[in-house]
Amino acid sequence: MAWFVLRDPRARATPDSNRRTMIETATAAVILSAGKGTRMKSDLAKVLHPLAGRPMVRHLIATLDAVRASRTVVVVGPDMESVAEAVAPLPTALQAEQRGTGDAVKAAREALAGFAGDVLVLYGDTPLLTVETLERMLAARRGAPHPAVVVLGFEPEDPAEYGRLIGGPDGALDAIVEYREADAAQRAIGLCNSGVMAIDGAVLFDLLDAVTDDNAKGEYYLTDIVAIARARGLPCAYVMAPVEELVGVNSRADLAVAERILQDRLRAAAMAGGVTMLDPETVWLSHDTGFGRDVTIQPNVFFGPGVAIGDGVTIKAFSHIEGACVAEDAILGPYARLRPGSEIGKAAHIGNFVEVKAAVVEAGAKANHLSYIGDARIGAGANIGAGTITCNYDGFTKSLTDIGAGAFIGSNSALVAPVKIGARAIVGAGSTITRDVPADALSVARGAQKDTEGWAPKFRARKAKEKTARKKASS
Repeated sequence: MAWFVLRDPRARATPDSNRRTMIETATAAVILSAGKGTRMKSDLAKVLHPLAGRPMVRHLIATLDAVRASRTVVVVGPDMESVAEAVAPLPTALQAEQRGTGDAVKAAREALAGFAGDVLVLYGDTPLLTVETLERMLAARRGAPHPAVVVLGFEPEDPAEYGRLIGGPDGALDAIVEYREADAAQRAIGLCNSGVMAIDGAVLFDLLDAVTDDNAKGEYYLTDIVAIARARGLPCAYVMAPVEELVGVNSRADLAVAERILQDRLRAAAMAGGVTMLDPETVWLSHDTGFGRDVTIQPNVFFGPGVAIGDGVTIKAFSHIEGACVAEDAILGPYARLRPGSEIGKAAHIGNFVEVKAAVVEAGAKANHLSYIGDARIGAGANIGAGTITCNYDGFTKSLTDIGAGAFIGSNSALVAPVKIGARAIVGAGSTITRDVPADALSVARGAQKDTEGWAPKFRARKAKEKTARKKASS
């Protein structure tokens, strides 16, 4: 992964001094999220589309938490109550009309009243910024020559219609020119504006009040504050970031690109922490997937939110896990499915085509084939035979199946909850159990076997005669 380079050498500081400065200086953030996202073709607000199982705007909020932003306000548009709910308890500010990014930041004026620290301006549809990038921006803002505005720049392969940064190689910035306003020479510049800024809160709204809509789009450009600050004798600067951090999500295709980048980051972090992935690109993680050491993951495994995997766990191919905790040395799969509320104990086995939901499978227990374990407790060392199901739902309520330690459940058994199987009890194959089974008992609940000798040939002869009669009748 390519990390950005701080372009202004005057802004450099030691890591320890950077950290002390950021602790001592307050930081606020404005997340612009009022865009309608029409290209998403969705009833869901654009910034709420998930990446790695979490709305993209929440990724930014988590990053801001890591840089200890003391105030964060999310700017929304009309009828965006769903965004306000998703970012709660953070406050929101309303941008009543879509009049440009400068107007959007001005909507946060009341929420930032009395704040004179540093203000980060971020975008809810650009969720891949890292903590390191924001910390470097803040370090540049706070270091000599204390620029009023620090802009995050990048150099895409195709600059397209991005605004261009006009400045020097030392990181000083004179202006940002929007593509529509740029001349041919300015459009030839490869240094582009991401829109992300760190601004001195003491001058932010004074600068914004001087912005006009005298431009090709008739909007209030946030980017104009750079030229305004320079005209007032205030220095401005830029730092660089890798292109991948600045992927904006405006379509479903963009969302897929952002997901791929985020998944690569999550996989790299997991492997750096001691996880073996046989084919990393086929493993899909959630933002909060937690791993111990010496975990092995075979190809084509999917993790939904809320998963914690202990040391030494092996997860075989084509397994699907969400909302589950798996203790050390357990073995899952292939083709295992753990649904929310699953707790798998130490060295337990959940095998191929076994589904577990809202159930505790204690240490050493095994369900190796073709079973459904829902709303249940499987005691330590118990064995669940192939084709066993816990019948947990009667159409109205869900009930518990409790299987004691060391019990043996024969293949193709149906356990009709609520029911309790005692410790070390044995349930015969093919049984439907509707009553509690005492500890150490054998329980068999199936019809008696009846054999009628010579019946099969007579059956086949009768069926052949009927088939011949049907053919004659149809000809």
